[in-house]
Amino acid sequence: MTTPYDAFAVRYAEQFRDTLHDRVLERALLRAFAELVRTNGNGEVADLGCGPGHITAHLRELGLKAFGVDISPAMVRLAREANPGLRFELGSMAALDIADGSLGGVLSRSSVIHTPPQDLPVVLAEIGRVLAPGGHLLISLFATDDPSIPSQSFDHTVTTAHRWSPDHLAGMLRDAGMGEVARTLCEPQPTDRRQFRELQLLSRKG
Repeated sequence: MTTPYDAFAVRYAEQFRDTLHDRVLERALLRAFAELVRTNGNGEVADLGCGPGHITAHLRELGLKAFGVDISPAMVRLAREANPGLRFELGSMAALDIADGSLGGVLSRSSVIHTPPQDLPVVLAEIGRVLAPGGHLLISLFATDDPSIPSQSFDHTVTTAHRWSPDHLAGMLRDAGMGEVARTLCEPQPTDRRQFRELQLLSRKG
């Protein structure tokens, strides 16, 4: 099976290798996420849509038992080559090969932006399924300009992408059994590659 990202995998890995370097707030959120997971028992953490594995490796540096999952065979191959000591699996966020309630945390860093709006509730329900009670999800994606608009599509280098209303996303997470803990909205900066405001939403499974 091939995916749209297979053809861009090598370029993507090179372009985003230092993606956290100038993102102070995001690094802080990842540290907070890691501390919450450790406090709640330090269960395994899935980095969904892990790409070339650089953020999975960062989670391990933060003390988490992290592994990566990606639908792109090329991305998984690059992640394994770059991080031979870590586990990376091929899989779909809509049908995870992970046991019910087995994870202490899930990171979804821009990994759902290509999910069609009608399919996003299925992905969020699957995340809720694999999280243990008290487990945390940190999800990031692009936010709509008008919060009253649930979602908006936009052109992306790889394939069509979508951005979401923060309140609408929070509501879908509640429907999937995950209550909001905190959110941040980051404006595009000249030094990064963001085209739109980026939403980081931390939630907890009840």
